[in-house]
Amino acid sequence: MAATDFFFVSECKGQKTIDGEQVPLVLAPSGDDGKSNGYEALVEALKANREWVEAKVVANSGLLLRGFDVRDAAEFNAVVEALGWPDIRYVGPAPRTHVHGRVWTANEGPLEEFIYYHHEMVLIKEFPGKVILFCEVPPPSGGETPFVPSFRVTERALEEFPEMVEELDDKGLRYTFTALSKNDTKSMRGRGWEDAFATSDKAEAERRARALGMDVEWLPDGGVRTILGPRKLTRVFPGRRNRRMWFNTVVGMHGKELSSATLADGSEIPADFVRRCGEIIEEESIQFRWEKGDILILDNLATLHGRRPSLPPRKVLVATCK
Repeated sequence: MAATDFFFVSECKGQKTIDGEQVPLVLAPSGDDGKSNGYEALVEALKANREWVEAKVVANSGLLLRGFDVRDAAEFNAVVEALGWPDIRYVGPAPRTHVHGRVWTANEGPLEEFIYYHHEMVLIKEFPGKVILFCEVPPPSGGETPFVPSFRVTERALEEFPEMVEELDDKGLRYTFTALSKNDTKSMRGRGWEDAFATSDKAEAERRARALGMDVEWLPDGGVRTILGPRKLTRVFPGRRNRRMWFNTVVGMHGKELSSATLADGSEIPADFVRRCGEIIEEESIQFRWEKGDILILDNLATLHGRRPSLPPRKVLVATCK
């Protein structure tokens, strides 16, 4: 079945129009019978129209599939497999649990805390091309997954701080992050290094860290400090209109308790620049209220995403793809 026969272009509250494209693009079933609304029909339509779907994800930066009665992790996994993108293992500080197939929990940190905007796995050598989120249990209040077209941040930062943006890009950035040995689910960044590197052997952890582009320093309390850099402030990826993406985590890591972001030579990034960039990111954010069964596909090369504070219960699952 052709995509245009199966999918209907819908709308959602919070959607924006950017450069003539709806962000996110909302696709709903064209029919209202049980067969076209079910996840089995969605799986078959995705298999038959993989190139069309990927083109929409890239063109619109985000794609929301709504109304297809996807009910649980197993059905979501079937949708992920139908898209045909290879799996990529998550590496990062967020505590997560494997659920089914290629499906994991999203960050299990406290729901009352805001997870700051980020490109998934932005700091390591191999990062996902797509992040796919599935809402199994929508929260009663809050808990949105706001996302930001990354190029808009670069455009606005260049308007206000052209010399600073180019200096950071030219000189490069250095990041540090401290992790405990074991997981701490009371923290949004509480994933221990043993879980992150899938080993309790320090020598093997060092080898795996180097393969990801990290240096490590072992701490007296059994934790580890990872050092990454130099990294660019912005990146340009093929097929995305030559846009400069704000492909960094300066605002999220600058001057925090467990992390830092500096110039590659160790000199400080001006706090007023970081503060203003944070305001721009928030001003450019897009969000919608999760509905049960929603699937949000984000172009990880083009969007930052986060999580608003939420009342329980909230269950959002995730798959990361090359």
